[in-house]
Formats: sequence, structure tokens, C-alpha cells
Amino acid sequence: MQPLDKSQKLVAFAWTLSASVVILAFVAWGSGLRWDLTAINAYSLFPLFGLLAFSLMWSHYVASVARQVLKLDHQVLKRYFDLTSLVVLALILLHPGLLSWALWRDGLGLPPGSEFLYVGKALKTAVILGMTGWAILLAYELRRWLKTKPYWWVFVLATDAAMILIFIHSLKLGSNLQTGWFRGVWLFYGASLGLCLIYIYIKKLAFTRENQV
Repeated sequence: MQPLDKSQKLVAFAWTLSASVVILAFVAWGSGLRWDLTAINAYSLFPLFGLLAFSLMWSHYVASVARQVLKLDHQVLKRYFDLTSLVVLALILLHPGLLSWALWRDGLGLPPGSEFLYVGKALKTAVILGMTGWAILLAYELRRWLKTKPYWWVFVLATDAAMILIFIHSLKLGSNLQTGWFRGVWLFYGASLGLCLIYIYIKKLAFTRENQV
């Protein structure tokens, strides 16, 4: 068998990482239910979609930085990003969508008021952070039409900021993130995301300076 080259190893790493974080999210969610899957309803299911969405988006950042460190072309991970991005889009629609539907069904009205009632005044800010991040991530889906525009950098910057907002939102509201081993995993996601962003923006700044010389 031929040994894998750098590109193949990176693709394998990206898929393995994504599969691993998905499994961790499922285990944490299932453990929170004590694996009583007969008790699943909209309120117990919607957190899973949030855990999966952020975990996969985190794996995107790590895979992207790994590609840049290895100095490989972005096309190497194109199929990986195309497929997993579709999954992420579905998850970020399902996470708040399922909760909003359940709250409306139970007579609490429409969002954002229903979500504010659900969490209480003390956590209203965390809901706003999540909604803001959610809206930015959906706007990022316009990249197919706006990526060539000179102001596209604004969308990229906003998306990175959205990840931070959603991380804070999840730590404040995530039912599986308040205590236990998965909170430690989540804090690792947050810390490593911060390192990825630092690397990405240092590299962008260096590139900008080189092109101004």
C-alpha cells in the first residue's frame, strides 16, 4: 500500500476530528439524559443540535489552520468543507428552530419573546448573544454570491466574532455544559479556537504587510 501524502493525511485528519467531536457531543448529550431515549422531546433534543453545530464549526477552524501550517492549497479540503458545511447549516437551523416551535406550541408565543420567557431575565443577554451569532452565521451563507465583493472581509470578521458569541452563549445556557467532563472539553474548544483565530489573523496581517511593501 502506498503511504499517504500530506494532502491525504490532512483530509483523513479533518474527517477523523469531525467524527470524534460528533461522537463526544452525542455521548455528553446522551449521558445527560442517562440514556433514557424514551424521554426525548423537543426540549431535550434541541441542545444536541447546538452541541453538534459548534463542535463541527470548531473542527473547521482546526482543519483550516492545519492546512495553512502544512502550506497546502485550500482545494485539498474543499469536499470536506462542502459536505460538513451543509450539515452545520441544517444544525444551526434546527437548534433554535426546534426550541421556537416547541415554545410556540406550548403557548409562549414567538421568538425572541418566547426564548426570553424560557430562560428568564438573568440569562436574557446569553440568548441575545446566541441570536446575534446565529444571524451572522446565516448571513455567511451568502458567500457564494458575495465572496468576490471588496467588503467580503466584513463577513469573515463577523463570522469569527459570531463563534465567540456562540461559545459564550453555550457556556451560559448549555444544559450539558454547566458541570461534568464535557464542560472541560468545551473549554478546550474555546481556548483552541482562540489560538486558531490568533494564528489566522497574525498570518493575514503579515500577508497584508508583505503586499504593502
